[in-house]
Amino acid sequence: MKIKLITISKTNKKFLIEGESEYQKRLKRYVKLDRIEIPDIKNAKSLSKAEIKLKEGEIILSKIDAADLVVLLDDKGVEFTSMKFAKWIQNKRNLSVKNAVFVVGGAYGFSDAVYARANEKMSLSKLTFSHQMVRMIFLEQLYRAFTILNNEPYHHE
Repeated sequence: MKIKLITISKTNKKFLIEGESEYQKRLKRYVKLDRIEIPDIKNAKSLSKAEIKLKEGEIILSKIDAADLVVLLDDKGVEFTSMKFAKWIQNKRNLSVKNAVFVVGGAYGFSDAVYARANEKMSLSKLTFSHQMVRMIFLEQLYRAFTILNNEPYHHE
């Protein structure tokens, strides 16, 4: 299984960039991970929230293939424990999912078209995190899931 992480905008905080880089490096042992960073929408200040979501959504959808499993990282999604997330990944591997695409939306969320395309929604927490922090937290949880699946001493129950 390959994993693709689609995000809006670049991470601009040094400590988050370092964290993302560390977990991407660690994940190379387990899975092929592609990162797609969609640039900020130009002239966004002159657009409504709905227009921004629509434009971001069009770009997000252009990066997704018809056969991809699309999971939105969304505050209204299903919450997992780390163990259950690892089992979820194993289940998708068992089902021969070739490409799992995780999407972190912009500041205003996802367009209706992106919600319609999604196969699943996943929440990392009931707490609200910045979109930049979500990337690092997700990468850490992805790494944790693979260490759980490989019975490695990273996660402690």
